[in-house]
Amino acid sequence: MGVTARRNGAHSAVTVLPAGSRESPGAGPEQDQAADAYATAADWCGLHPDDLPDGLLVADHEGRVICFNAAAARITALRPQDVLGLPVERALPLEDLEGRRWWALTDPYGGLAIRAGQPERNLLLPGGREVLVAARYVRERPTGPVRRLVVTLRGTDARRRTERSHAELIATVAHELRSPLTSVKGFTATLLAKWERFSDDQKKLMLETVDADANRVTRLIAELLDISRIDSGRLEVRRQPVDLAAAVQRHVDAHVAAGQRPDRFSVRVGQPLPALWADPDKIDQVLGNLLENAVRHGEGTVTIEVGPSYAGASYASGARWSTGTAVTVSDEGAGIPEESMSRVFTRFWRGSKRGGTGLGLYIVKGIVEAHGGTIAVGRAAGGGAEFRFVLPVGAPAFMA
Repeated sequence: MGVTARRNGAHSAVTVLPAGSRESPGAGPEQDQAADAYATAADWCGLHPDDLPDGLLVADHEGRVICFNAAAARITALRPQDVLGLPVERALPLEDLEGRRWWALTDPYGGLAIRAGQPERNLLLPGGREVLVAARYVRERPTGPVRRLVVTLRGTDARRRTERSHAELIATVAHELRSPLTSVKGFTATLLAKWERFSDDQKKLMLETVDADANRVTRLIAELLDISRIDSGRLEVRRQPVDLAAAVQRHVDAHVAAGQRPDRFSVRVGQPLPALWADPDKIDQVLGNLLENAVRHGEGTVTIEVGPSYAGASYASGARWSTGTAVTVSDEGAGIPEESMSRVFTRFWRGSKRGGTGLGLYIVKGIVEAHGGTIAVGRAAGGGAEFRFVLPVGAPAFMA
């Protein structure tokens, strides 16, 4: 039988097959050296194969399995004692998506001597379940024979979630683009074909509609670019002095000019506000999104509070020191259900069926965090939704 490696005095799930085992006919001293090498590496860096998040399979110079960790057992639903000592093609009979036997195709031990391994790809386990497999060929010298075959195994759940998210994004974009583009195409075609038949007022109305729909498409494209930059960590923040109270008032005035009642908004500014260096365009984007959500999905008075965010206080003097500027936007509507609060800042979350792409709050969170700030959602005192974000104080590095 294979021996179970010990870690901290207890038996581990990973099994490394020693040389001379009856389960490994034909095993030689190289296999024993491989097992010793793994034990030495584990002792040296404090890492055990079972500590790895991915599945690990190691075969010796003859292609027989000498290591099979717990993650590999979980992913493949195979028991280590049933795998160790077997030829790798029997222990793990993989097929590609066209039904061809993968080990015969790749031929790790008999193929080109210049190959270093196989890139990760989707393969099929017995029973048709997909798994992500990558291989590394370990040689003692370049173009020498393969002394060890190291195979990593990963489940496909994370990739499927990513692919599903991308598919949802594409579907959402297609849906959101279709309506304004159809309108733009219809009005422009009509104007071109029957320009003389319309009055100036009719022409103006149609062109205003085209302009509004073009702005809608522009905003959607800007959202997609922001998502791309946030996901890739490339969202640039161009810091300048920002008067946050004035920025809030501008957005409130814009909503009033668009038809909202002035008494729908309550702005409270605490003093003294610390100096804020931030990207003014992106802060406008954050404020615009939060206020639009409160107006569209909330009810009653929309309250915007701006003030310093305090980290602590001195017990001797009672003085408090500010670490940033906090903005709270709340309404008096039904609020966000408790079970939905953990999903508010994810893609495609919608608080109601009143339109929107469901991307705004995801972008808001990305912008705030790109500034080194934090954002949270909760329930307001009046029962509605409350969003609070804090931006840290401090000047840009070039002014330090």
